[in-house]
Amino acid sequence: MTIPETRPDDVQTGGARVEDALRLLSGVPLGLDVAVKRLSRGSGVYAWWAGPLIFPDLPGPSNESDPSVRLLYLGRATSLRGRILRNHLRRSGSSTLRRTLAGLLVSEGYRTTWTDRVVLVSEDEARLTAWMYAHLRLTWAEDPEPATIEAELVRRVHPPLNVHGVDPEHIQAAVVAAKNSYNASSRPVEPSRTP
Repeated sequence: MTIPETRPDDVQTGGARVEDALRLLSGVPLGLDVAVKRLSRGSGVYAWWAGPLIFPDLPGPSNESDPSVRLLYLGRATSLRGRILRNHLRRSGSSTLRRTLAGLLVSEGYRTTWTDRVVLVSEDEARLTAWMYAHLRLTWAEDPEPATIEAELVRRVHPPLNVHGVDPEHIQAAVVAAKNSYNASSRPVEPSRTP
């Protein structure tokens, strides 16, 4: 068996990978109707962006290529296409972003139910997806090991909807409250007691 030789200039350091990802994530965010057609099946990191009137009390950094939008959330995926399409744009049960959005949009009357966890009712899953298409944009950067760069990216850019990996002074109390409110909105049905 022959092992191909790896030259030092062929291997990107973690720092260089973070810089490349930041550059790509700071590119012009795409509307979801375009983004979903272009998403790769490869692994990587992704960023959700919105105009400043979306959650104005939760300011994130402006996009370098399009200052009219600011960062809301940053995540990682082993399949960018799968994560965005099957989780973030479909099921609240497997998307922290969707649960947080539903909690923040509580005044919009999103309804939940209990399965094995708190989830939006099917009509409101569809309504939240439509809201995301109308208000959010997306950028992404492919990376072979996104878990190794995600924490550094979150630490550097402080996305307001992220809680895990964010330095404590940058955690937004309103986001934590929204998550808690969403999680408390439905409970498992208690078994009835018979005497």
